[in-house]
Amino acid sequence: MASRLHGRTALVTGSTSNIGRAIAVAMAAEGARVIVTGRDKERGAAVVDEIAAARGTADFIAAELDGSRSASHELAARAAAVADGQIDILVNNAGIFPGMSTLDTDEETFDHVYGVNVKAAFFLTQATIPLMSSTRGGVIINLGSWVARLGIGVGGLYASTKGATETLTRAWSAEFAHRNIRVNAISPGVVRQNGYERGDPAAIMMAGTPANTVGTPDAIAHAAVYLASDESAFVHGTVLDVDGGRTGVAVVST
Repeated sequence: MASRLHGRTALVTGSTSNIGRAIAVAMAAEGARVIVTGRDKERGAAVVDEIAAARGTADFIAAELDGSRSASHELAARAAAVADGQIDILVNNAGIFPGMSTLDTDEETFDHVYGVNVKAAFFLTQATIPLMSSTRGGVIINLGSWVARLGIGVGGLYASTKGATETLTRAWSAEFAHRNIRVNAISPGVVRQNGYERGDPAAIMMAGTPANTVGTPDAIAHAAVYLASDESAFVHGTVLDVDGGRTGVAVVST
């Protein structure tokens, strides 16, 4: 087993599937003790079993981060109890994407999406910071999105939450630097766990990019391991685009 994260404890939200699961597995493979979280106990147990089969260490905590301060603080407290009071890495990955237009969005949906995508991460970060040692420090990794900076015709509500996430990344980097805590974000492009078929809207959005294909959860996980490790010690307050060149390079019609 590799050891880039040996001796560290990572709390990864929304880690029972897709990108979160890939991050949990990758961090465990690098020696971290991983706390897997999510709503589905069966899927959580499956991730823990997968990590254990690869000789890694993981625990599962069932949690529904609805945006309330109490839910986020309760998760932090339970994670601290499992991890002997010390959290070294926090990955704010949990999020939801309602594929609806602005004209079709009601107030309840608006509040729910901001609750899960922004408030939950805000209050979990608030509760986790004191668990990160002032001498050893810690790392916070937020999951943004390419749609926060490149407008598309759907998902404006979701895009705005990811814009908030990326802004918080820079603000927190400044706010917590004196605690020896680094804060960065990853901005994934179009990611599919099980590939895609020709004509898939996801594939169409990536056509003409340097990658010319959708990404995989593992691509995001590799970036998360880098940001969590000492290799990125000089990286602060940045948003790392892992998007196949979607936002930084002009798309060429194919």
